[in-house]
Amino acid sequence: MYEVVIVLFLLVAVAMVALILVQRGKGAGMGASFGAGASNTVFGSAGSGNFLTRSTWVLAFVFFGICLFIGWLQKDHAEQSSSFTNIDETPAVSTVAPEAAPLPADVPAVDSDVPAVDAAPAAPAE
Repeated sequence: MYEVVIVLFLLVAVAMVALILVQRGKGAGMGASFGAGASNTVFGSAGSGNFLTRSTWVLAFVFFGICLFIGWLQKDHAEQSSSFTNIDETPAVSTVAPEAAPLPADVPAVDSDVPAVDAAPAAPAE
């Protein structure tokens, strides 16, 4: 059924575009579109504008109705899933310490016989 509705939707959309493109500005009817004068048009001297306008309105209502119907069809197909599906699980913690990366050649190694620096600030001299 969904495929039939989509095909009908596309046909209505193409028909609506075609009807809009056939229409001319004010005063020019369908006869002016096909090269004839306004008096020998297919729908008479004043009927083409009303016919094309009404047809466009009908196709617009059908187009929006099909849009709403497709949305109604899709409401049951949407999955209501949360992005917090694993909130109760505790993450795995690695107990193995990563290995230290080797130092580049231009960084000097730390000597063990260097005295440690005291972190306490010195008293000001008077």
